[in-house]
Amino acid sequence: MKRLFDFFISMMLFFSLLPIFVVFALLVKLKLGSPIIFKQQRPGLYGKPFYLYKLRTMTDEKDHKGQLLPDNKRLTTYGKFLRRYSLDEYPQLINVIKGDISLVGPRPLLMEYLPLYSKEQVKRHNVRPGITGWAQVNGRNAISWEEKFTLDVWYVNNRSFFLDIKILFLTVYKVIKTEGINQPGSATTECFTGSNPTVKGGHG
Repeated sequence: MKRLFDFFISMMLFFSLLPIFVVFALLVKLKLGSPIIFKQQRPGLYGKPFYLYKLRTMTDEKDHKGQLLPDNKRLTTYGKFLRRYSLDEYPQLINVIKGDISLVGPRPLLMEYLPLYSKEQVKRHNVRPGITGWAQVNGRNAISWEEKFTLDVWYVNNRSFFLDIKILFLTVYKVIKTEGINQPGSATTECFTGSNPTVKGGHG
């Protein structure tokens, strides 16, 4: 049921929003150049890698050593606008249609995080990742990694169709209010470097 729901809703959203997406994509082309779509390998169900699609929000500026500048220096004003309203996430509807991810589930993070998870945290990969999730409507990037992973695992253990519907409605509300876009004091989300074993607690 979840897969059918994901497929039909994503198809409907993709084609109904396509004219708007084309406008935003053209602006990316004008302001940032090519490529318009940013793709990156991410872990999916059970950690199986797939390519996640997003509208590009950062430049490819490098320092004198040829290394990419920090994210906060490459993130453009237009990119901040796209992220503020989650407009950069639109291409992920293609990922949902393909079956890489669901509309609702733990966010697909970076491949290099896989060996850093605790035995409890790695349970977040027991379901397909999602465009939005329980952690996104309960703090998004304004909460710690440990809190996010606790919320992700809670979702895995308590998932249901009605919970997914609730999360989708809450996501629309959070996007309109533009809450929790970045971690405090950071223009983008800071990297996960492993959990503090003393951090405990849960959210329901």
